Amino acid sequence: MTAAPRPRWSRFTTLLAALAGTAVVLTGGATAAHAEPSVTEIERQIDQDWEKLEPVIEQYNATSQDLAVKTRQADALAKQIAPLQLQVDLAMGQVSGLAAEAYKGQNVGTVNALLGSRSPGDVLTGLELLDRFAHRQAQEVRSVVDLRDQLAAKKKPLDEMVAQLARTKAQLGAKKQQINAEIARLGKLRLKVYGSGGGGPLRPAPCPSGYPGGPAGIAVKFACAQIGKIYVWGAAGPDHFDCSGLTMAAWDKAGVSLPHNARQQHDVTRRVSRSELRPGDLVFYYSDLHHVGMYVGDGWVVHASQSGKPITMKRVDDGQINSYGRPG
Repeated sequence: MTAAPRPRWSRFTTLLAALAGTAVVLTGGATAAHAEPSVTEIERQIDQDWEKLEPVIEQYNATSQDLAVKTRQADALAKQIAPLQLQVDLAMGQVSGLAAEAYKGQNVGTVNALLGSRSPGDVLTGLELLDRFAHRQAQEVRSVVDLRDQLAAKKKPLDEMVAQLARTKAQLGAKKQQINAEIARLGKLRLKVYGSGGGGPLRPAPCPSGYPGGPAGIAVKFACAQIGKIYVWGAAGPDHFDCSGLTMAAWDKAGVSLPHNARQQHDVTRRVSRSELRPGDLVFYYSDLHHVGMYVGDGWVVHASQSGKPITMKRVDDGQINSYGRPG
């Protein structure tokens, strides 16, 4: 027996599995109870919990992006099938008329049973029952059966895709609630540290320190202009951004398309060395590539750091650098 083909959803469902597997992150990050933790301890707890949460957000972004692609594919497939469905409906009506006329006063039920058969083998075996039809009529019946089978073959992957989309939307909805709950918890911790104020100057140096010109110049100028806007996970502008949403929007302004996911941005950019860094390049952080910022020159990056905090500048070495990438 021929092995069933691997589903084309493998990459999509892998992302979903990654999202499902990180549920523990969203339920086990509470600070152990003790007498009045210090500001330093709370800040450390926020940073540690955010480093666990940000990969979940980036996976959510990637899955949402794939969901949008699959939804467009499903819509396109449905449009392709619609004319075939109409053709089958019309042909079945015509052949049913032929059958009724040819078998007038005889066993019309036998013909209807033949036309309703789901097995091509049964249809071919039963074609001998149609020897009362003219050759042209028998050919029309065969054509209708072929059309019907084509329709069934095309609708099967569409039905499976629609069912998968429904499951994915439900899973993303549940994950979104968990992420929002975790962000609310971290927000309460942050209020304990800073109250309603901020945590220092957002633009401690010129941004950018130099203008590279070309698409990189457009991208870096855009990124610097977003300083002060508040991080919102899953956002890519115009009023809010997350880390990969900021770099995606900046380079989109320059005419370069990037995915809304830090790891995927890493995969589609050209690796450069530290000594080659120039404004507009991307700086990727952590071994799992869950954070990205834009280099703006003179040792600084602009990045969207955490939910509820404004886009700001920081030293490029402030964090576990993984690699550097150049879009375009």
